Amino acid sequence: MYRIAALYHFTRFSDPAAIKPPLLALCQAEGVKGSLLLAQEGINGTIAGSHSAIDAVLNHIRALPGCADLEWKEATATDPPFGKMKVRLKKEIVTMGQPDVDPRANVGNYVEPEDWNDLIQQDDVVVIDTRNDYEVAIGTFQGAIDPKTESFRDFPAWWEENKARFHNKRVAMFCTGGIRCEKSTNYLLGQGVEDVYHLKGGILRYLEEVPPENSTWQGECFVFDNRVSVGHGLVEGPHELCHGCRRPILPEDKSRPEFEQGVSCHQCINETTEADKARFRERQKQMQLARERGEEHLGNIPL
Repeated sequence: MYRIAALYHFTRFSDPAAIKPPLLALCQAEGVKGSLLLAQEGINGTIAGSHSAIDAVLNHIRALPGCADLEWKEATATDPPFGKMKVRLKKEIVTMGQPDVDPRANVGNYVEPEDWNDLIQQDDVVVIDTRNDYEVAIGTFQGAIDPKTESFRDFPAWWEENKARFHNKRVAMFCTGGIRCEKSTNYLLGQGVEDVYHLKGGILRYLEEVPPENSTWQGECFVFDNRVSVGHGLVEGPHELCHGCRRPILPEDKSRPEFEQGVSCHQCINETTEADKARFRERQKQMQLARERGEEHLGNIPL
C-alpha cells in the first residue's frame, strides 16, 4: 500500500534552486516518487511512498523557510502512482500568469466541506469551477459554472468577459486540492469583488469528508497521478489516461476506432498531425521497452 501526499504552500523562497538538490536527494534516498514544483512563491506537488518515507520528506519540507504550518491531503493506492521522482524549478507553482496575484496577501473566505452545500445552494451565490475543461468533463458540483478553459492561464480573460453576469452575486469557487482557488480568489478580490469564497481543501477533502448521501458532487474527480480519477472516500475511479493528450477516458472508450494506445483517443484524434502521431508511436514503443526493463515513467501535474 502506497501513501500519497498532495501538498502546496505559499511562502517566500529567496533561492528555490538551492532547495532542490537536498530535497531531491532525500526523496530518492527514501524511495519516494512523484513530482514537486519549487518557485519563489512556494512549493506544490504530489508524492507517494512508504509511510515512514513520506514522513521524512514532509518533515524536511516543514523545516524550509515559512513552511512550518504546511498542510497536506493523504490518500492510499495499491499500485505505484508514479514511476520516478521529479523536483522542478518553475516561475509559479500553479501558473496563472498574473504577476500582481499574491495569495500570501489575501484570499477569499475558506468554507469547510460540511458547510459547502449550504453556501452554494443560496440564491445569491454563483459557483465557479476553476479547473480545466477536461477535468470538469468527468465531474463537478451540481449547478457549477464551467468556464471551459484549457488552462488556468485562461481564467482571468474568462472572468473579464463574463464578470457582468455575476454583478451583486457572492462568488464561490473550487478546484481539485485548493491551490488554484488561492490565486483565483486573490485575483477576484483585486478586481473589486467583495464576497469571495472557496472550498477549503478542494474537491478531494470534500469527497473524503462528506458522505455520498449528503453530497452535491456529480461524477468523478480527475487527479494528477496514475489513479486518474477518484470518487467519494477517495476510492479510485474507472478512468484511464489517453497518453496522446493526457485527458481522462473510460475503459469503453478504448474500443472506439479513434483510440490507439499512447497515440490518440476520440478527444484528440483530430488535434495532432500524422507526424505527431508517428512521434507518439515511437514514444509508446520506448515506454514499452522501459516498462519491460522496470523503468516505467509516469508523469503528473500539480493540483
